[in-house]
Amino acid sequence: MIRINLVGEARRPVALRAGGPARGRAGGDGESRAGDIALAVVALLGVMVAGGHYLWLRHQVQEKKDQVAEAQVEVDALAPIIREVEAFKEKKARLENKVQVISDLKANQQGPVQVMDRVSAALPQLTWLTRMEVSATRLRLSGEAFNTNAIAAFLENLDRVPEFQEPYLRDTTKRDQRYTFVIECQYLSPAVLRRQGQGAAAGG
Repeated sequence: MIRINLVGEARRPVALRAGGPARGRAGGDGESRAGDIALAVVALLGVMVAGGHYLWLRHQVQEKKDQVAEAQVEVDALAPIIREVEAFKEKKARLENKVQVISDLKANQQGPVQVMDRVSAALPQLTWLTRMEVSATRLRLSGEAFNTNAIAAFLENLDRVPEFQEPYLRDTTKRDQRYTFVIECQYLSPAVLRRQGQGAAAGG
């Protein structure tokens, strides 16, 4: 006869079930501790990286501050020299202006004499002047000649003088055996011509 122990078979699963949950709890605690450790390591690394970046930025800021301080020291040292240079430039500009004013005054004083010299040199034979009017920008010459060729030669001679710009015959009249004439042109003083020459040279 075959006997089957049902009581023993029934108890065995109960023992297995009783031991199963205990082993599960032990494995869960180990995994939780490992996760906590890994999280702590990651957090520590993050703190170290952030701290290192902060220290690097602080070092860079300090370097810039040191550079600014050095530059300020140099500026403070050069400040008196800069003030002297600026004062020298102002004095130079004032002196140059005074020299220019004096030169213009001399040129204006000598203007009528120079104009008379230029006109006399341009005056051909058989021609003479009866009146000369000089302003800041215009020249008006009145005179007489024995023929029109002399008047034309006078115009050509005046045109060769730099101070006399575009001379033209304004009026001519025949009286007996002589011709009266009026010639006008633009007059440029030597000072104006000098400034124009300097401007052309600078532009070139």
